[in-house]
Amino acid sequence: MSAAPEAGLAARGLVRRFGGISAVDGVDLDVPPGRITALVGPNGAGKSTLFDCLAGAVRPDAGRVLLAGRDVTRLPDHARARLGLARTFQRIAVFPGLTVGENVLLGAEQRTGGTARGLLGLPVPGGPEARAATDRALRLLGLHALRDDPVDRLPTGTLRLLELARAFAATPTVLLLDEPGAGLDPAQADRLAAALRALAAEGLALLLVEHDVRFVAGLADTAYVMAAGRMLATGPAAEVLAGPGAARARGGP
Repeated sequence: MSAAPEAGLAARGLVRRFGGISAVDGVDLDVPPGRITALVGPNGAGKSTLFDCLAGAVRPDAGRVLLAGRDVTRLPDHARARLGLARTFQRIAVFPGLTVGENVLLGAEQRTGGTARGLLGLPVPGGPEARAATDRALRLLGLHALRDDPVDRLPTGTLRLLELARAFAATPTVLLLDEPGAGLDPAQADRLAAALRALAAEGLALLLVEHDVRFVAGLADTAYVMAAGRMLATGPAAEVLAGPGAARARGGP
């Protein structure tokens, strides 16, 4: 068992059972800063359950989750968010009554509880630091020109980038992305990949939970292949995803 990294996110011996079935069965995982890590596997592999254990939405039955070397296994998701862990969702989650800029501003205020104002339909003014973080996230993700646009008219690919911008505006150290390529056409997927590389260059630790092996093959630095709750392979993405485990990741024999 390797030592926990000083930064980033790690799982050590995670187990999550549902009845007599182990959806996650003794999993180790490292998500280092400044790198893109991919978790791939077929439907039912346990990827989503592992993701929820890492994010704090589900508590594992055994094992530990470490954030910057700190044991956060028993902390809920909102407490992990305050410590620098952010996530996006497979199903796009935005506030349709707000503009692009207001949605991102909510992310910038997440650590201070500002999100509640948006949920209640109240004004979202934001302090100087939150506004600066919002501007930076909008520019990095190429959304600055859309700042005042209502989100209910945006295409899927732009909404994916909006979710990323909102998460990045919270100044996380670790960012978990659940199926970020879902529903994107090739051009949108290329734009998303460029945005993720930019975020990694900013020093973030990125974990992509993906079913689409082709999307992550040329993007990730490290890949983990998961099936039936266990890790089948791990290593440099180009090698792992070209190896025999990749067929299992696609649901093959």
